Amino acid sequence: MSQKIKFPSTSGSDFYTTIRSRVDQFFIQNQLSQHANVHMWGKTIFFLAGFIGIYLVIITSLFPAGMLLLLAAVLGMFSAFVGFNVCHDAIHGALSGNKKVNKAFGFIFNLIGANPYVWNITHNVVHHSYTNIPGHDEDIEVAPGLIRIAREGTVNSIQKYQHWYAFPLYSLASLSWVFRKDYVKFFKKKIGARQSKHPKVEYFNLFFYKALYYFLFIILPLLVMDISWWQFLIGFMFLHIAEGLTMGLVFQLAHVVEDTTFPIPNENGRMEEAWAEHQMRTTANFATDNKFAAFFLGGLNRQIEHHLFPKVCHIHYGEISIIVKKTAIEFNLPYIENKSFLSALHSHFLTLKKFSKEANC
Repeated sequence: MSQKIKFPSTSGSDFYTTIRSRVDQFFIQNQLSQHANVHMWGKTIFFLAGFIGIYLVIITSLFPAGMLLLLAAVLGMFSAFVGFNVCHDAIHGALSGNKKVNKAFGFIFNLIGANPYVWNITHNVVHHSYTNIPGHDEDIEVAPGLIRIAREGTVNSIQKYQHWYAFPLYSLASLSWVFRKDYVKFFKKKIGARQSKHPKVEYFNLFFYKALYYFLFIILPLLVMDISWWQFLIGFMFLHIAEGLTMGLVFQLAHVVEDTTFPIPNENGRMEEAWAEHQMRTTANFATDNKFAAFFLGGLNRQIEHHLFPKVCHIHYGEISIIVKKTAIEFNLPYIENKSFLSALHSHFLTLKKFSKEANC
């Protein structure tokens, strides 16, 4: 990416000024912190205890092989849930008002195989700044060349089947993260528009904590569990297929559905709309009335609120969504939402299919 993207000044956005003021007033009037409350800390304990507990049950081989295989898949899902609910908020600085607390809980990202430093750049900086802008938002670049979700993407004949093979590819997301993605991003010349000049300590952190993950999830199980290498491999694959599919679907349903757009800058690199208005057109909510989704997905089913207020803990998104939706309607801006997980999944499938037809021409 060589072109630098520029949005119109935020100060000129009446929508963003209004919505910021209203949300700030909500917290002031209700005497609430924008960070974690008692409920959120309870969720944090639940997910971390579940993650550690399931890992220990597997590693001690307390159950038959079939049950251990099922637990491996559950551990994969809990790995994603820890990322969604704990690490994501912490790395955004939304979990606590204390930077050291956020850093400590963000560190846990290493234990699910991902590097928090690389994530902060690719997600917090690049994705949140350039949401759904082809060639700039690296979070929507899933298997480039194989999956095409914007008209600017490269077209090839295999993509005519992408609405069928995309979902199996999503299940490989966490395997790619653990063994490939972080290394590739870290050693690229640029991540987004940002030059890849990293502090020396981050080189150590990348390799040391990757090695720690490989020890905990590959070497130690092979050393202490009474299983063969092929049984371990099946269990390891089950873990990561469950984790990858959970992550892949949640991220895709928030940005790659029928009504979201993929705006491109003009020849000077300028976007037509201000950043906040851009977020409203490129981001979608789903299953917002589903209590299961609200608990397990860490607010990622309320991506609109998250993108506008990334430093607000997700535990508050349900309450501020009323303000966000009302203000969007006032300013004649879309508030894109799919009422259920299945309707969002269907919308994503249709989006993939739409671009597959172009590849079929």
